Amino acid sequence: MGNQGRWEYLRAIHGRYRKAGRKSKGAILSEFCVNTGYHRKHAIRLLNGPVPERRPARPKRRRRLTYSQQTLSVLTAVWEAAGYPWSLRLRALLPDWMPWIRRRFRLRPEIEQELVKISARQIDRRLKAQKTERRRRIYGRTKPGYLLKHQIPIKTDSWDVDQPGFAEVDLVSHSGNSADGEFAHTLNLTDIHTTWTESRAVLGKGQTAIKAALDQVQSELPFRLLGLDSDNGSEFINWHLKDWCERQQIQLTRGRPYKKDDNAHIEQKNWTHVRKLLGWERYDRPEAVEAINDLYRNELRLWLNLFLPSVKLAKKVRVGSKLRRRYDGPRTPFERVRECPQADRKRIARLEELRKRLDPFDLAKAIDRKLERIYHLAHPGLGPKGDERTAVGAKQCERRGNGCGKAAAWKPRTNRVSTPLGNPAKSAGFPLSHSRGDDGSSVTLSTAR
Repeated sequence: MGNQGRWEYLRAIHGRYRKAGRKSKGAILSEFCVNTGYHRKHAIRLLNGPVPERRPARPKRRRRLTYSQQTLSVLTAVWEAAGYPWSLRLRALLPDWMPWIRRRFRLRPEIEQELVKISARQIDRRLKAQKTERRRRIYGRTKPGYLLKHQIPIKTDSWDVDQPGFAEVDLVSHSGNSADGEFAHTLNLTDIHTTWTESRAVLGKGQTAIKAALDQVQSELPFRLLGLDSDNGSEFINWHLKDWCERQQIQLTRGRPYKKDDNAHIEQKNWTHVRKLLGWERYDRPEAVEAINDLYRNELRLWLNLFLPSVKLAKKVRVGSKLRRRYDGPRTPFERVRECPQADRKRIARLEELRKRLDPFDLAKAIDRKLERIYHLAHPGLGPKGDERTAVGAKQCERRGNGCGKAAAWKPRTNRVSTPLGNPAKSAGFPLSHSRGDDGSSVTLSTAR
């Protein structure tokens, strides 16, 4: 029985106890002590005391707002401009971006102080509703290859390297709802030690085109490429790539079939660096591939590698039956590369000068403009919400029924949060910067307001 229940019980028997005789009072007192757990002397003082009145409802203590609405609006705008990083990375980039934030939003001193002292947990609480609105799933279309598997070793141990150059590589398809014909793929490469990432778009996934894209990526890296780890797709397990790696003295390894965890680093970058920007639309024209490469080679690689911090797994600690992961501090890929003695000093100096001249908000705005142009080059009707379907695509959807995958109906989303700088898109998936609206029009998350 709680305190409120004891008080109500006292009010119910108080009058009856005062009117009862000596023997009846003893019985009532004993019953009251058994039910409430009070000491007998304390119970006597309560029953012989004044008539207990109904206690007034205690007013709820309300915690005053620590962060103003303007602070949260600026935080939301920076979160969108930075490509929706999680709270720890967003907290780390706020001091680095403060010169541009101060100039763009004309911050008052008290607003700047709130942005600097806000914690990662508080960022999670303030952005929780916006994150819920932007969730979306990801699918892939990579098929395993069978050539040269006995000559290319499998790498299953965890990456523990202390120098840049050992990278994971993968392809991301841009086929839309139909895998027929030839369409664009993104060749994505990330360095394990520094998290430096480079991307190139190719039409189809021919072996010669993949090798040419790797040549371009290698020429742009600020360090020498020492190793490549891929999945078992035929675009990587072939004689062209094996001979190329042998000539360049690059170690070529592969993961186990159907084990995506063996390539966890690149699988993560496939989402954060490719899928969330280009979505699930179909790009099957040379003009689209050229436009995508124009974005990959210029603004996007500089924005991701020079200005956006990331964290790396430092160690795993087992606590009872749970496995705790410990991460290092958030740093940009450029900061990690700059500390490596194996990096190319000339390219590092050029990148340092370039970083001083660039504005991350202007880069984000340029990325938005180019993505809008790329989106207009997508194949009409074969995207996630297109009305046209090929015969093969229709048969596949019939076989899936109401199951999972791209044939599954999306649940309706409701917009419960309205911020001055929030996303106006009704059905934007997290953290896609571009998607199609319900009416078929293109919707852009303005990342550089």
